[in-house]
Amino acid sequence: MRVLIAADKFKGSLTAAQVAERLTAGLRRAAPHTSVASVPVADGGDGTVDAAVAAGFGRREIRVTGPMGTPVTAAYALRNGAAVVEMAEASGLRHLPADVFAPLTATSYGTGEVLRAALDAGARSIALGVGGSATTDGGAGMLSALGARFLDASGAPVSPGGAALARLAKADLSGLDTRLAEVDLVLASDVDNPLLGPKGAAAVYGPQKGASPKEVDILEGALRHYARTCGALGTAEAPGAGAAGGLGFGALTALRARFRPGVEVMLDLLGFGEALARADLVITGEGSLDDQTLHGKAPAGVASRARARGLPVVAVCGRLSLDPASLKAVGIHRAYALTELEPDVPRCLAQAGPLLERMAAHIARDFLPV
Repeated sequence: MRVLIAADKFKGSLTAAQVAERLTAGLRRAAPHTSVASVPVADGGDGTVDAAVAAGFGRREIRVTGPMGTPVTAAYALRNGAAVVEMAEASGLRHLPADVFAPLTATSYGTGEVLRAALDAGARSIALGVGGSATTDGGAGMLSALGARFLDASGAPVSPGGAALARLAKADLSGLDTRLAEVDLVLASDVDNPLLGPKGAAAVYGPQKGASPKEVDILEGALRHYARTCGALGTAEAPGAGAAGGLGFGALTALRARFRPGVEVMLDLLGFGEALARADLVITGEGSLDDQTLHGKAPAGVASRARARGLPVVAVCGRLSLDPASLKAVGIHRAYALTELEPDVPRCLAQAGPLLERMAAHIARDFLPV
């Protein structure tokens, strides 16, 4: 029996690679004759660079501009001319102080600096994962770092952040780094929201970044003005334009990026197909299996590909809020939640590693010859 572990991170407790390590240890102890392989996966959000590094990409670190304008350290991954850039590394919520948000002023400039560093390192293709952002600036900061200019009526650069785009008079993209035209840039996102409207970047994700109802209205108006000034209101309706506070719009409009579901991009980059061809059983998972899982998260993508090959899939998670019918609909035969072993959530988070090893024994009992 050959088992493939292809799980995402357990946010707040374990990376995807650590999840795989713990499950592998438990399976080998419970079913020593079982062959176990792993491909840690991600969907474009937090942990995407870590998953790429676990798959053999080289890790590169640089100092860039954080979402509040102060320097932060950001990593990207590179292998054979293919780069994986994670927006959260440079412009993510993780870089904000505890309980502090900056919905009107946070900038994606650092993400543009990481893209430029990847170009400097010889990247010919770039997967840009855009989950976990702190910004709602339409990608204007990112584009500024790559040579674009966004000017007010006096000819001065507009201030960083989404709110300042309301004062935009001219969007000059003529200075964009010419190397971008020769690079295959893929916008890897687990959401397909448009830039504007009730399902847009400000309305849906602004509150998650600390925006009050009044600030959501400010950002919505500023983003609409930005799209109009860029002459790209049509692109504002494109799937993925609203990803990462509208950074998707900037990438699609100015960088000619292609939009693809983040998990599909990452599974291809990480060699999942080759590993899947050698598997009899697939174990996937993430910290919480819930309604979001059904809409482009890593476990659903893994299960979809495994189901296409007729392979059984089980999932592990910290918490489970999906019923068996919902799991079956995405190709997951059964899910195992760590809260079944440890109902106290803080303790469950703190002990996720040992609990996963114990849960692996349950999976072995139910699915493997012991």
